[in-house]
Amino acid sequence: MSKSDMVYRYTASKIEYLHSIADTGRGKGYLAELRHGIGKKPGELPSLWWLIFDRIDEELKGSKCASNAEWAVYTALTLYALHQQGNDRFMYEKGYTLGRAAYHIANSNDDEERVVNRLNLVVTSTTKEELAYQLKSIVQLLKGKSIPLDYAKLAEELYRFNYPEQAADIKLSWGRDFYSEKYKTEKDNSKGE
Repeated sequence: MSKSDMVYRYTASKIEYLHSIADTGRGKGYLAELRHGIGKKPGELPSLWWLIFDRIDEELKGSKCASNAEWAVYTALTLYALHQQGNDRFMYEKGYTLGRAAYHIANSNDDEERVVNRLNLVVTSTTKEELAYQLKSIVQLLKGKSIPLDYAKLAEELYRFNYPEQAADIKLSWGRDFYSEKYKTEKDNSKGE
């Protein structure tokens, strides 16, 4: 199994666990702790260590600093916690890639341009911290409209984003997904008329 697949599976299992206890005080507390981790580095908050690192595959661990895989998992989980806050609907949905979900934020041409500009800020990010910050702004828009996101896929893509030869593929995928969803939606709407 590739490391990107391992990142996907690990993130999905953590989110499924958090969702299974979401209605409990403990579950709400874990999400609150994760939200406190936004803007911080993996490992900086001891209260998040077990949420991020418990049962993570040895191959994904860093030796001194947080590995690319740990950063990807950490970023996806903290953003998921932000997104899930105040939403009764489960905000993790397989297949709702960043590009696809971002399209659904836009409901007019003005909004579409604004969302594309936000996506541009994401894809031109040059550091992990900047990337996480730009993603946070998109997640806040998704949260405002209760649009889900595939956080396991996002974690996998964030992991791969660290490698220049794969980053271009991820950026292309986000753009394709955005405009494929636009075309699909327009096609579906024209059938209904």
